[in-house]
Amino acid sequence: MKYLVFLFLLCVPCAAQAEPIDYNNLVYTALTQCHRANPDKVDESILWILVDVERKYEVPENLRGMLLSAACSESGYNPKARGDRKFSKNGKPKAVGLFQMWSWWEREYKIDRTDPYGSANAFMLHVKRQLDRGRCKFKSAERRWIAAWVTAIRAPKKGGRCYEKPNHLRILRRWHKIIRRAIAKG
Repeated sequence: MKYLVFLFLLCVPCAAQAEPIDYNNLVYTALTQCHRANPDKVDESILWILVDVERKYEVPENLRGMLLSAACSESGYNPKARGDRKFSKNGKPKAVGLFQMWSWWEREYKIDRTDPYGSANAFMLHVKRQLDRGRCKFKSAERRWIAAWVTAIRAPKKGGRCYEKPNHLRILRRWHKIIRRAIAKG
């Protein structure tokens, strides 16, 4: 019996850490901790659009904010951002929008790359398609989502990308850590 009580006490901090991250805290942290964005110039409604799209796809709790971290990393939440000029022969940007999508996204998903809702929905749909293909056979839903995420955003690779992680994930985990610390401090 003493052993069971001891195990329970060991798991109490684990249960506190496993509590899902609240989207209000996540949006605030994403707004203030994005290294590529000036919080005074970011349209917060765009962040809430990303949250609404993410909720629709039922992202695992530990990956809440994946769209926010991707948009932070790629464009600093600027839906009109233009980049990837180095891949262009004439110096024109190839990547456009929150997620720096190339023109094939417009053809494949019939979207305007500068539209936050349309591009976020296409991004999540593309991740979901990779998830549904089930190439990466992990037991954990979170691990399957991470593999689908990295496969969706990077060029195809012969051996697949099951054991890789997107750079956006590091940002997301840092934000989650900041939020958990703030909650623990009270």
